[in-house]
Amino acid sequence: MSSDTAHDKLIALLDEHDATYRVIEHAPEAVTEVVSQLAGYDQRQAAKCIVVMVKVGKKVTRYAAAVIPGHKRVDFTKVKALFGGTYAGFASPEAAEELAGTPVGTIPPFSFDERMELFVDPEVLQHPEVFFNAARFDRSIALATADYEAIAKPTVEPIAQA
Repeated sequence: MSSDTAHDKLIALLDEHDATYRVIEHAPEAVTEVVSQLAGYDQRQAAKCIVVMVKVGKKVTRYAAAVIPGHKRVDFTKVKALFGGTYAGFASPEAAEELAGTPVGTIPPFSFDERMELFVDPEVLQHPEVFFNAARFDRSIALATADYEAIAKPTVEPIAQA
C-alpha cells in the first residue's frame, strides 16, 4: 500500500465515523519532535506509533502497534509482559511497513492488520485532541481524542517509559 493509499484510507475511516479532525500540512518530516514544531502542537499531544515485535516462546512472533506520547519512549518490558513474551524490540522496518501499510515515520496510531494488536498509553488520551502522522511525511492529523478512542478501539495500557 502506498502512502497516498494509506492516507486516503485513514481519511475515509475518519469521515465514515463523522470524526472531528483536521489535516495539517507541513514540510516533509518523520521525527515527532520536528513534526510537532512544524505543525504547531505540543509533542506531549502526539500519538507516536511504534511497531513492536514480541517473541512468545521460540516459534511464535506477535506484533503490537504501541502508541505513546510523542516525548516518551516505548517500554519494551511492559509490551513483552502484555503478550507473556520472552523478548520485545522494534519490528524490522520491512515488517512494520507491511503491517502498517505505510513507511516507517508515517505510521498512524491505528491497526488495519489483524496481526498487529493496538495498545495506547493512557497519557496519550489525557488531552482533548491527539496529533499523529497521516500516513504521509507531509501531513499530520489533529483528531478529537474521544473520536480516536471510539474509532481505533485500542487496548489502554501503560506502555511508555516513566
